[in-house]
Amino acid sequence: MSPHTTTCPELLDITDPDQAHWIELPSYRLSIRVARRLARTRLGEWGLSGELCADAVLLVSELATNAVLHTPSVRILCGMGLVAPGRLRIEVHDHDYSGLGLSRCEPGPDDEGGRGLLLVEHLAESWGVDRSRLTGGNAVWATLTA
Repeated sequence: MSPHTTTCPELLDITDPDQAHWIELPSYRLSIRVARRLARTRLGEWGLSGELCADAVLLVSELATNAVLHTPSVRILCGMGLVAPGRLRIEVHDHDYSGLGLSRCEPGPDDEGGRGLLLVEHLAESWGVDRSRLTGGNAVWATLTA
């Protein structure tokens, strides 16, 4: 299965289709790398600052990783959009219909994983999880400002 990219500005409450980007990926570990690469490319096309791009790519990676590893999703949907000058919104939608939202993990000092949402919390101006109107699963979102 290959990635499917599209612009769909209304899903991010954006009026300009050139400022929104969506990609649908199979829920495989390899898709996380694809999501990072495509996010980096699109953010570069939008001319955002290096630090904002780096933070955004990391958030896309962390949110996509959570969707791939911790949900029963067959496919995930990653979206990015410029909601205002210098303000970016990232969303990852999955197919977790449990309604339990996200569970917090308290990793130990020797644990290799479990810090993704801590990174999101630290880097994002705001973030949260809602029920996805696209998939019926989780829609985890984060906003960043330059």
